[in-house]
Amino acid sequence: MTDDSARDLAESRGVETHVYQPAEDSGLLATAVVERGRGRLLEVGTGSGWVAERAATDAPDVDAVVASDLNPHTCRAARERAVDAVSDGDGGEAPAFEVVRGSLVEPFADGAFDTVAFNPPYLPTDPDNEWDDWMERALSGGESGRELVDPFLESVGRALAPDGVVLLLVSSLTGYDEVLEHAADCGFAHEVVVEESYPFETLTVVALRSDAE
Repeated sequence: MTDDSARDLAESRGVETHVYQPAEDSGLLATAVVERGRGRLLEVGTGSGWVAERAATDAPDVDAVVASDLNPHTCRAARERAVDAVSDGDGGEAPAFEVVRGSLVEPFADGAFDTVAFNPPYLPTDPDNEWDDWMERALSGGESGRELVDPFLESVGRALAPDGVVLLLVSSLTGYDEVLEHAADCGFAHEVVVEESYPFETLTVVALRSDAE
């Protein structure tokens, strides 16, 4: 893990040890979701559920939202957010979005979603570093930073409906070109939706579509 990523991890863990809270990367993905999301939308790795809530309440072309995460604390927090987003106090409304616990797109049927959004864990991590708590898992992307990005790209096409789109946040820390090369190997063409630069990294949300279309 680099000195900068180690500091970021320590600062985040000092505030919250179970659930990743919204940050700059979350805001960038939310912007892309509101602009490009449509139909039935899945947010993988939802964290606090903030992006899923934005998709459910602010994205004009999104019909329904499902949020997933492997972290049980995250799922609990996201369910609470989904209820709070629509509650007027009598408890009679359906939650703003559904929450499912699971890894990547494994729990979902083939062709289930028109849009899949993902802000993956991407901080490069020393291979000797132990992933011993949920916050570290939410931030650490393995030695390359692509520990979850690669299997996501290899599996997400199965869950996409025809003409579906993937909105993937990519950090320069993970190797932007390497991510896009692997996406191409998995049959996706890409376009940039939104991008912002910071002192230590550039964050980009790309839209991925099957290059067979």
